[in-house]
Amino acid sequence: MQLNIGEQKLYEIVKQVVSEVIDDRLDKLKNEIRLAALYDEFAKEDQQLAEEGLSDYNEALTKEDVS
Repeated sequence: MQLNIGEQKLYEIVKQVVSEVIDDRLDKLKNEIRLAALYDEFAKEDQQLAEEGLSDYNEALTKEDVS
């Protein structure tokens, strides 16, 4: 079966498909960037909590040694 599609119509179809593919990839990239930012935020928060925990632990050991 052969389709007779004019050059202009074929151009419009290809343009639409390419546009949808690019939009889809851009959406995925935006999501990856948002996730990366969240992971970075959580990593910083975890680091801060770990440092506070170690500080508290060290303080408790010091108090225990004095007692």
